Order: sequence, then C-alpha cells, then structure tokens
Amino acid sequence: MNRFVLAGTGSGVGKTTFTIGIMRALMKRGLSVQGFKCGPDYIDPTYHTAVTKRPSRNIDSFMMEYDVVRDIVARASKDADVSIIEGVMGFYDGKSPLSNEGSAAQISELTNSPVILIVNGASMARSVAAIVKGFQMLDENANIVGVIANQLGSKNHFEIVKTAIEAECEVPVIGYLPKGAVPTLPSRHLGLVPAIERGDLDDYFDELANAIEETVDLDQLLEITEAPEIKVDFSIFEKKPDRKSVHIAVAKDAAFNFYYEENLELLRGYGAEIHFFSPLYNEKVPPQAQGLYIGGGFPEEFAEQLGENTVSKNSIRSAIEKGLPTLAECGGFMYLTQSITNRAGETYEMLGVIEGHIKMQEKLAALGYREITGVTGNFLINENEHAKGHEFHYSTYEGNHQTPAYFSKGRFRAQHEGYLRNNLVAGYTHFHFASNPKLVQNWLEKCLEEKR
Repeated sequence: MNRFVLAGTGSGVGKTTFTIGIMRALMKRGLSVQGFKCGPDYIDPTYHTAVTKRPSRNIDSFMMEYDVVRDIVARASKDADVSIIEGVMGFYDGKSPLSNEGSAAQISELTNSPVILIVNGASMARSVAAIVKGFQMLDENANIVGVIANQLGSKNHFEIVKTAIEAECEVPVIGYLPKGAVPTLPSRHLGLVPAIERGDLDDYFDELANAIEETVDLDQLLEITEAPEIKVDFSIFEKKPDRKSVHIAVAKDAAFNFYYEENLELLRGYGAEIHFFSPLYNEKVPPQAQGLYIGGGFPEEFAEQLGENTVSKNSIRSAIEKGLPTLAECGGFMYLTQSITNRAGETYEMLGVIEGHIKMQEKLAALGYREITGVTGNFLINENEHAKGHEFHYSTYEGNHQTPAYFSKGRFRAQHEGYLRNNLVAGYTHFHFASNPKLVQNWLEKCLEEKR
C-alpha cells in the first residue's frame, strides 16, 4: 500500500492545502484515501473527513503509547489504497525543543512512513536546497523521499529550485504550486462544520485537486511512497469481553464537535451505545441516556442561539442534576457556566450549572499538552490515576473558587483546575482516552452504578 507523512518546514507552509488537494486528486483516480493528523488538532481532520468520506484520525506520540499510534494507523488503513498523515507545525516540532517527541518526525519513524517535505520557495533559488539539506541532516532517521515546493513564481522558478534540490539533496522534487494558484483556505473555525455538512466546500476541494494535478506528479508520488504493512499484536480498541451495556448521550453539532474518533471508539469498545443530539437545534438529551458527554467546539460563535434554546438547556440541566455522570470539555464547560460574553462584548445566558462566567478575548489564553492526575471524588479519574490531554482556548473563566476536578501539568504551569460537583467533571482540558482507557471503564461503571 501507499502511506506517507506530508510534512512542512513550518506552520503556514501549506500542509493542509496540499493534503486535501492530493486527497481529492487521488480519489478522482478511484483510490480510497485514509487521512490522519499528527497532534491534537480537531480542525484539519474535519477537512480530511469531508474529502475522503472516511473519519480522519489523530495520532500523537505524546498522548499515546507508541504501539497505540501504530495500531490506529494499521486499523484505519487496512482497507484504504493510500494513507496520508498530515504533519503538525514543522517536521521536527513537538513537545520539546531537544527531541522529536510528539513531532511528525517521530510519527514517521514509528509508523515506518516515508516523508514528503513541503517547502516555501518564495524569493529563493539554490537556498531552498540548504533548507531541505538541513532537514535531512538534523536526524539520520529522517526518511525524506520527496519534496514539493510552494509559492513559486513560475515554471522556470520551479525548474531552478528542482535542479538545486535534486543535485544537493538527492531526492526528487515532484511538484509545486505557484503563487495564487488556489484560493485561501476557508475559515478554520466559524462556520466550518456547517459549511462542510452542506457540501459548500466541494467546489473548493475540486479546485485544489485540479491545481495539484497540473503541477504535481501524482504517479511519481505513488512510486516513492510505498510503505510496508504495520504489524500490531494487541489493540486497546478491540471490543472487550466484559462489555457494559450503557447509553451515552453526546452533544454534536456545529457548536460542539471536538471529539477524538478514538475516544468514541473506546467508549463503544467497552460497551457504550452512543446517541448524538444537538443543543444548537434545541434537542433534548436522549431519554435512554445514562451518561452525558459535551465536547469542545465554538459555543461562543453560536451563543445567542444556544442561549435561546431553553428546551435543550433545561434537558441538559435536568440530566446533570439527576446525577448522569457527565464530562464537559472546553466548549462544553463554557456552555455549562452562567453566561458567555463574546468578542463583541455581547453576553448571553447559558445553563448556569457552573457558577461563573466566560469571557472571550483576542489573546490566546492557553495552549499545550497536559498531564492529568485526578482527585478524590472524580468518577472519571481518581487521585491515583493519570491521563494525557490538550488545552487550547481564547476564553477565560471568571468565578468563585470551585472544587477542582483534576491536577493539570503543562510545560509552563502545574495547578489544580476544572470543576467537580457530584457526577459532573468539567474543565478546559480535552482528555484523550487512549492515554488511559481506564477512564472509559470508570465512566461506564459509574453510569451503571447510578442506573442501579
């Protein structure tokens, strides 16, 4: 089969543009394509899924054991012709400036996947070869098999760049995109999900594919990216023999859609039946629900509508008050507070389950991996259990002192945070259950206990 990492020299070099364009172009050839995204990002996999019609998967060598990374790629790729792993930031960028941990470089090595390196060649000629050479030499295990240049001025510019790189680096330059060849990628947050669901981006995807087909040698791409099958002896995602029969309600719509696919698969593997509902469309919590999951997203962008949807608000509030074991992450946590104030200064009333208010700001409030330890009374993760996750938000929480839900350790801070009350666990951190599947067991067992 074909499998490769599409990496960049840095953020903004065009990884997502090339990824979805190549996906669409290969699908036009009748090939089935499976997408993956290095790191914790929720947005890019949404594009992958829209293009390939297959759920894209996050793979992260910090949040997951190495065998779990290989397992996810092997399982999702087994019936695909081509697997494309989109990198994160620059090829070597990850958790630490001193190692490849959490980087696309490490994912490439773990999955034995060749690398196509994207480089911005604007205003450069032979100097581009120095950049590629540096990426080759930083790590002797870097399996860079080809290069694509972006932002070139002309076909002649491409020939100059191609000649320099191939002479100095001994890898083929398989294509390029000229400046202005494709429109700017649509908004990565507001309106992305509903636009995809309506098919509004299909023309954009086709335009990308047409541009890729004109200047990228897809035949050569397939020739140089053949990769061996990944062998996996054990999977944490296989259905468990002692599965519990539990119904979990999951809020999912344009306001709440940040869920790792493997989180849902682990829930199903341990016996949960998942029922999606939409607070944005004023739907009630499904009546059979024994647990409730409200993930992240962009509730601030839909705050007025969410604030007016009293049927959904009353239903969720009632479910939590009745004791349904509930996990609310980031956007879900924001939704459960008393109000959200958007960037325009407009304030809208939310559920009021959590005392305090959310205020949006232009400045990033938090970003980074988190190592999580639970606290006494937390049904999901207790004081002796650990997990990993990620935090990314522009909002701040303003409220009285609350009982924290967990201890969170990042690169620049370590503190108790989140909100814990009875069977509600809420906070800004997104948990990845693959970092510790015991969290899934804990949750489902608590649901059964409440049912009894």
